[in-house]
Amino acid sequence: MKQLLLDLTPSPPASFDNFVGQANLQALQALRDAVHGRSDERMLYLWGEHGAGRTHLLQATVRAAIELGAKAAYVDCAQLFAPDDSLGELDCVALDNVHHLGADAQVVAFSVFNRLKESRGIFVAAGPLAPSQLPLRADLTTRFGWGLVFQMQPLSDQDKVQALKLHAQARGFMLTDDVCEYLLLRWRRDLTSLVGIIDELDRASLEQQRQITLPLLREVLSAHRFDATGQQTLF
Repeated sequence: MKQLLLDLTPSPPASFDNFVGQANLQALQALRDAVHGRSDERMLYLWGEHGAGRTHLLQATVRAAIELGAKAAYVDCAQLFAPDDSLGELDCVALDNVHHLGADAQVVAFSVFNRLKESRGIFVAAGPLAPSQLPLRADLTTRFGWGLVFQMQPLSDQDKVQALKLHAQARGFMLTDDVCEYLLLRWRRDLTSLVGIIDELDRASLEQQRQITLPLLREVLSAHRFDATGQQTLF
């Protein structure tokens, strides 16, 4: 009998320890050093395509800062970012998707950057483009380029498999290589979409009381009926 279950296993929070991406380890180390006071570089900007780990590192930075007793905040500028100059009173601020900043919010971000620089706080920002290419006011993009700037490289297939296995382990089950490899061949390539399917696979396994195998993965994928290009797919 199919067992209906609520999804009571939240995704593991982003941390430095569960970050994957061999090509981006320099950015990871720079943020770690900033949070732990091992570096004078406390203004950082990360840029690159979606799924390369920008958001993960920003959230991990804020989490690590809070665990060390600092006052810190993560802000996704793609969501409603109401101008709030009080961010400048914090020890660590991470602004994600800064290309979405509106005119008023850009003024606030400029002020927050300057206040954190004066107070020796940590300011981390991220977007899809290099600072000079952002469609923002020039004085703000100049500030983004003052500190360390890292271009985040796309995850390799090996990185994605590692990330999927870590995610599955955090949810309490193991993924085999054949399941991961099949998923990479048959589904969207971005990590967010891949992780979403793994979560569905976990729920299907629990509801149907079945092991996580290729046949179960095929059933989960077939329920979507369409591949990443919008074409009907046979699994």
